[in-house]
Amino acid sequence: MSATARDADGPQLAQHLGFQPGTVVQELGWDEDVDDDLRLAIEDLTGNELVDGEYGDVVSGVLFWWRDGDGDLVDALVDSLRDLDEGGGVWLLTPKVGRDGYVDNADIAEAAPVAGLVTTTTSSAGADWAATRLAAPKGQRG
Repeated sequence: MSATARDADGPQLAQHLGFQPGTVVQELGWDEDVDDDLRLAIEDLTGNELVDGEYGDVVSGVLFWWRDGDGDLVDALVDSLRDLDEGGGVWLLTPKVGRDGYVDNADIAEAAPVAGLVTTTTSSAGADWAATRLAAPKGQRG
C-alpha cells in the first residue's frame, strides 16, 4: 500500500473529509481494494468502528466506495441516504484516473441531482481513491 492515511496525513485527511470525534460513519461498497489505512484513520478520529448497511440507526455520514461496473449509481446513491441524519453527507470514493474501476466525474455529476444530491467538494482520498462529497441541496432538509 502507498502512503498511508494512518500516518502523518491520515488524521488530517479524516478531518478534511469532515469526520469528527463521536460521529457514526456508515461504510458502503466495501471490497478488498478499499484503502484500509483511510478506514482506520476515520475510526481513530471518530472513536467508532465504521458501521455497515445493516446498522439500522441514524448515521452522521456515509463513506461509499464505488467502482465502474458496481451497478446503477443513482439507485445506489438514493439507497445511501436511508440512514443518513439531517445535515449529513455522503463521501463517494471512486478509483482515481487510470485505476481499475475508474468512474468519470461526468457520471457522478449526472447521477447526483437525479438522486436529489449536489456535489459540494471533490478531493484526493489517498493514493488510489478520489472523494466526492454529496449533500442534499440547501432547503431540502430541515
